[in-house]
Amino acid sequence: MKTIITTIALFISLLSFAQETTHTLKVTVPNATSDEGEMVFALNTKETFMVAAPVQSAAVKIEDGVATVTFENVAPGEYAIIVLHDLNGNQRMDFKDGMPAENYNVSGGQMSFGPPVFGDAKFTLKEDTEMNIRL
Repeated sequence: MKTIITTIALFISLLSFAQETTHTLKVTVPNATSDEGEMVFALNTKETFMVAAPVQSAAVKIEDGVATVTFENVAPGEYAIIVLHDLNGNQRMDFKDGMPAENYNVSGGQMSFGPPVFGDAKFTLKEDTEMNIRL
């Protein structure tokens, strides 16, 4: 009987360690050019970046040129964030003459000509994290 209780206790403790820890990711855009529209944040993995729905997303109000979002229950791993100042609230990037008509950036701030690249924007989430992304 003692062996059975010990085995059950060991099994329960192993199950609690097997549950993956999640983290909180707080992202702030500190330099929006206006409070017009909303700031759209998209948290992506390599598999979703620029090709599929993000892992998590949020659209928030801009106050005094600052917008902040907190992503909760994010599993450890590699991610990239795309941020868009959506002036007209249509939840997508607008273009004029083939160029983006609204400000945007990615985590890492590595913007160049052409679409963003996951490898330039990625970061590893290992703990609760706060970051700024400037437009």
